[in-house]
Amino acid sequence: MKKRTSDPWKPAPDYAAELSGLTVNLLVKDVPRATAFAREVLGVTVIYEDPDFAAVEGFGSKWCLHADHAYSDHPLRGSLAETGIRGIGAEIRLIGCDPDQAERQARAAGYHVLAGPLDKPHGMREAYILDPDGYCWVPSVLR
Repeated sequence: MKKRTSDPWKPAPDYAAELSGLTVNLLVKDVPRATAFAREVLGVTVIYEDPDFAAVEGFGSKWCLHADHAYSDHPLRGSLAETGIRGIGAEIRLIGCDPDQAERQARAAGYHVLAGPLDKPHGMREAYILDPDGYCWVPSVLR
C-alpha cells in the first residue's frame, strides 16, 4: 500500500521514458534510510523522494528505490524476507566514486564496510560497503 499522499514529481511513464541502458530498481525497507546512504556514502543526487519511491542519479547512472510496502502486487514480493541480506552475489559498482572517501563516510555514519579500499589486479581501486538493506556497493576508480 502506497504511503505517498501527494502527486509524484512526474508521472511514472514520463520518468521511465528518460531511462536507457542498464537501470537498477532496488527494493528497500525504508526509502529515507536508503537515500541517506546514497547521499552520505556514495555522494549521489536524489532527484526525487517520497515514502514509496526515490529516483537517484550519480556517476552517469540512474537507479530507482522502491519501498517494500509499495510492491504488494509485484512478483518479487513473496521472496522479500523481513530479515536477511538482499542481493547476495550481486555487486553494484559505481565507477568514478572514490572508494577511500566512500569508506570514510560509511564508517563515520555507522554503515558496514566489508572491505576497505584496495588496489586490485584488474586496475581498479575499490571498497565493498553494505547499505542498510544489505546491498553490496563497490565504489571504484581506475588507478
